[in-house]
Amino acid sequence: MKIGVIGIRNVGSALGRGWLKTGHQVMFGVRDISDPKVKELLTIGGVSAAAGTTKEAAAFSEVLVLSVPWSAARSVIEDAGNLSGKIVLDVTNPLAPDLSGLVVGHETSAGEMVAGWAIGAFVVKIFNTTGASNMENPIFHGCSLTMPYCGDDQEAKATAAKLAEDIGFSPIDVGPLKQARLLEPLAMLWISMAYGGYGQAFAFQMIKRQP
Repeated sequence: MKIGVIGIRNVGSALGRGWLKTGHQVMFGVRDISDPKVKELLTIGGVSAAAGTTKEAAAFSEVLVLSVPWSAARSVIEDAGNLSGKIVLDVTNPLAPDLSGLVVGHETSAGEMVAGWAIGAFVVKIFNTTGASNMENPIFHGCSLTMPYCGDDQEAKATAAKLAEDIGFSPIDVGPLKQARLLEPLAMLWISMAYGGYGQAFAFQMIKRQP
């Protein structure tokens, strides 16, 4: 699958590397293709990896991954051009600059706002509830970590789930896109715990009792 990843901070880089390792083609949308981090990603990916502008990565992709700071999300979507018919995986969390809380929530969500800006796109909220180190290695004690996701289009959600499985997660469909109003506070809980003394080597897991 052709995947565009906008943003090469920790999460975007981890996801891109994971998909390259499992045979997908990835184009990273970046500001500066001469950035050493870009060169490292291209070296890892070989012929399956490329880098370009946001608009080039969007045009290349069947699935576009939005992995940028919340403050940049709207402008990045505008720079991407026409996203009608594209699957957009929203990885963002609407964090306050000091990580003290969310600047959007309860009555709407970042996921719903992204859907409003990315006109005609099929938005799925996913990969926002845990940290980059767990994106790199989502296996704990031999078990795949839970990756909740939500969206309003079933085919887009199925694609998102498959991409989560490809890098080792156990995807869980939690409902329509408005459920992002719950996933984003869950992400805030993980972040507050990670920076509050637990470190980043933990994750939330759903376990079902067998009948």
